[in-house]
Amino acid sequence: MSRAYPLLFVLLWSTGFIGAKLGLPHADPLSFLFIRYLLVIALMLAGALAFRAPWPGSRRQAWHIAVTGLLVHAVYLGGVFIAIAHGLPAGITALVVGLQPLLTACGAGWLLGERVRPRQWAGLVLGFAGVGLVVSGKLAGQVEGAQLQAMLVPAFAALAGITAGTLYQKRYCPSFDLRTGSVIQFVPCAIATGLLVWATESWRVEWEGEFVFALGWLVLVLSVGAISLLNLLIRSGSAVNVASLFYLTPVVTAVIAWGIFGETLSGIALAGMAVAVAGVWMARR
Repeated sequence: MSRAYPLLFVLLWSTGFIGAKLGLPHADPLSFLFIRYLLVIALMLAGALAFRAPWPGSRRQAWHIAVTGLLVHAVYLGGVFIAIAHGLPAGITALVVGLQPLLTACGAGWLLGERVRPRQWAGLVLGFAGVGLVVSGKLAGQVEGAQLQAMLVPAFAALAGITAGTLYQKRYCPSFDLRTGSVIQFVPCAIATGLLVWATESWRVEWEGEFVFALGWLVLVLSVGAISLLNLLIRSGSAVNVASLFYLTPVVTAVIAWGIFGETLSGIALAGMAVAVAGVWMARR
């Protein structure tokens, strides 16, 4: 079953666009995330108490887990949601965040002592090229100039968050109980996001059917399912191997969008999918 974890993670993670596409029109981005974090905390805390899951053995370990939560969840998700909510096209967002495997490879040798082989470098570059081809059809005629530059700031913040969070977790807290660890990860996210909502947003939430579905999907499928798989993958694999999987998420997202929302798939996009898959295979082989 563990061999299926990477593919299952990619599939679940790629469905995150469903939540953003359906939920963001009905709520401010940070308000949306704040509610999501509270529900995840309540759900995982109930599970941890019911099954008497072990808590970290020291405050230092709990601190490291909390830092990874802030980086992987609050910074990454907050950046992506703000970028999309302010009009940055999903294709450009995917391309910016698609730099993560390359940045992770640069930091893996320096921070973790992992050796990144030439074949892996080639696979990472090939994977990024594939992602570029997949989203290239969605970039034509998009926003430009100063407006685009302002929208890119939260996207690059998201890139920094997911990259730093992956490296930090692999170095300082690769193993922890997924139930109690999730509570520790999401509590500081809820506090930080709640303060930002209070300072910058109006707490706009429209409890429409689409929003409720999107919220439930993001809580159960993404924050519980995909994040638990990500923690397991970071625990058992190299940082580069885990990061390379993110090249597949735009590919799977494009296929899901084609099947559910009727979005088109050009020949260039199909070629890009093949290139991205080949790159990930080279990086992880």
